[in-house]
Amino acid sequence: MNFLFAWRYFKAKKSTNAINVIAWVSIVAIMGITFAFIVVLSVFNGFEGLVKSLYSSFYPDIRITATTGKTITVTPQQLQQLAALKGVRAYSLIAEEKTLLSNDDVRVIVDIKGVDSSYEKVTGVAQKLIRGKFQTGTLDQPALVLGNGVENAVGVESDRYLYPLTVYMFKRGMNINASDPSQSLAAANIITSGTFLIQQDIDNKYAITNLDFMKVMMGLKPNEYSGVEVALYNENDANHVQKQIQRLLGADYLVETKYEQNKSLYSVMSVEKWAIYGILTLMLIVAAFTMIGGLTMLVLEKQKDIQVLKSMGANNSLIQKIFLTEGLLLAGIGSITGLLLSIVFCWAQVRYKIIAIQGGTFLIDYYPVQLVATDFLLVILTVFIVAFFASWFPSRKAALQPIELRS
Repeated sequence: MNFLFAWRYFKAKKSTNAINVIAWVSIVAIMGITFAFIVVLSVFNGFEGLVKSLYSSFYPDIRITATTGKTITVTPQQLQQLAALKGVRAYSLIAEEKTLLSNDDVRVIVDIKGVDSSYEKVTGVAQKLIRGKFQTGTLDQPALVLGNGVENAVGVESDRYLYPLTVYMFKRGMNINASDPSQSLAAANIITSGTFLIQQDIDNKYAITNLDFMKVMMGLKPNEYSGVEVALYNENDANHVQKQIQRLLGADYLVETKYEQNKSLYSVMSVEKWAIYGILTLMLIVAAFTMIGGLTMLVLEKQKDIQVLKSMGANNSLIQKIFLTEGLLLAGIGSITGLLLSIVFCWAQVRYKIIAIQGGTFLIDYYPVQLVATDFLLVILTVFIVAFFASWFPSRKAALQPIELRS
């Protein structure tokens, strides 16, 4: 019954045309904000998914490092036990150190990562090459795969540069000689074989070579490494496998999931999304004042109807529900229309790339969008909560009107 009265009031011609105008303005405002809600959140989801996929190309599902210090000792027996854990697809041994990479007079600080032959099974760096090949060489003939930013800083083209670069690294356990610091450095020549392009923070920082070369340069023992990177069959099992690995290795080993390796990144993205949600909610609250005005004028318009309904036995609760339903009806029409338009727009953006990213410096040339069901539920819930409170005050005013008996 509440809905029937609300629907009739919505369709009925009003004595004052402004009431109709304000009602439709409320619907259009809610429609526009709902549309903006879904589109903006979907674009954010698209960028978030893109960034996560880029980071996933470099960071493993699980990383094992030392709780204290820079290296860990992992025995062959421990590695066999690690490989036997349910959910573990592959692992790669890592030796990583900050080095000085030199090309004649050009010198760049780079984190060089020594990896074994299983590294391509653990990460997707090999699929992100823009030049050359993913070849890390051997102990005697090491090769270096450069991040795009490192390549630019050193001033080479990895697949065409014929001369070797020089790697300088402080010798492990040796005090720096103040009079001649070069005596404390280990140096070696290394050729370049390829260039990867993943994400600026990674490309400007890392280069990759073979594990044996880095272990010799770092002076590591046979079972000593900087860490172990692990790939899983299902990344959703990361927390469960993490606990298994922690029990296997003990408290001296730091076992981190992909989220924990990039905690600041994921935290920032989460905060940004909620900030966007908060801003759009404030816009929705502002738009709700239009609904309050429209419903207040409708209550004044329908004073006689209220009197008739009360004289026929309608209580305050029924009167309030009628006008509350009227407000929710306006919100429903606006929000559903906005949702449908946003779905059509997002589909068109994916299919036809309507809005492009200017400048041509990003990995893609259009704004990515990704529709997520939970966003729809969140937006609908938010719209109806705001509409409920916006409708409460005019509906309460209608319900509290006294019956005036006229002779």
